Amino acid sequence: MIRILQCVNDMHRAGLETMLMNYYRNIDREKIQFDFLTHRPQRSDYDDEIESLGGKIYYAPRLYPQNYPKYFKWMKQFFSEHPEYKIIHSHIDAMSYLPLKAARKANIPIRIAHSHNTAIDRDFKYLLKTYFRFKLPKVANYYCACGKEAGEFLFPGKEYMYVPNAIEIDRFLFNENVRMKKRRELGIKDEIVIGHIGRMSYQKNHKYLIDVFAEILKKRNDSILLLIGVGEKLDDIKKYVEKLGLSEQVRFLGNRADVDELYQAMDVFVMPSLFEGLPVVGVEAQFSGLSCIFSDQVPEEVNFTNKAMFISLNEKKDVWADKVIAAAVDKTNRERPELKNSIFNIKQSTALLTDYYKKLINNTV
Repeated sequence: MIRILQCVNDMHRAGLETMLMNYYRNIDREKIQFDFLTHRPQRSDYDDEIESLGGKIYYAPRLYPQNYPKYFKWMKQFFSEHPEYKIIHSHIDAMSYLPLKAARKANIPIRIAHSHNTAIDRDFKYLLKTYFRFKLPKVANYYCACGKEAGEFLFPGKEYMYVPNAIEIDRFLFNENVRMKKRRELGIKDEIVIGHIGRMSYQKNHKYLIDVFAEILKKRNDSILLLIGVGEKLDDIKKYVEKLGLSEQVRFLGNRADVDELYQAMDVFVMPSLFEGLPVVGVEAQFSGLSCIFSDQVPEEVNFTNKAMFISLNEKKDVWADKVIAAAVDKTNRERPELKNSIFNIKQSTALLTDYYKKLINNTV
């Protein structure tokens, strides 16, 4: 059996984490097993399921600059105690420099950096992340990306393996009965439901979305905005909604395990992100038959149906509002059985990732 050490921040319900779980559930675990190196002290949403599937979870020190000496000491000890790992696959973008540097010092032969974004989040580590992005080729010797733009951003001039943000499509294909059941649970009748799923963070641009929704309400006051997700900006976003007097129409649903059903309840999916790699939620929403309105900062690679539209963030918000309303009231049949043959079908993509891991191991032996 090949044991792969998947390196993440944590395993809460978010885009890359959900993508990893999709592959993990579908891979042949008698041949390939995933274990997870996390950088948060607490347990995460997916930890119980990981352990039920035979995976191990390790909790490394936080990647704060003041922790770096402690972190490298911990990693040195970790690799000395776990010689079974020949592959470390890191998913924390530019910050992958740190665990992969530790892995190189420990002579781990296969060190994969995986790009999931097309920009660097502007937090207090922005300058460090920019430096680590430049240094990444010094410690990684293989590269993966969720799309062309993500690969070119983090690994300019390097060859990389395309790993689709694939999903378990049968959970997401449109079902009218599920739609009606979920809308009843949410107390929704004939209202227009605009949906968004994403971490409450700078990247996802929620304030802009709230402003667009305020314009929508001027035109259609029978509209509801569902916000699914949590994050560091949650309190700020709630305060902004209250300030605009939209608390009745904006519903904060938190992290949810039933997102597949929540898509069914929506009429349109909106994502005005400041940057993205290739959003898993954009894939899920399209399999659910939803029209999707993305910002022009979302790579067009996500569009694999005729139901996605890209709008500039410089466009007036009332133009956004008109486009969202038009998409929401479009009654085109949401059932799309032909999508089963898409590259985003996890059944097809798992075989590609399995072959990739096996090839790396065979080339190293």
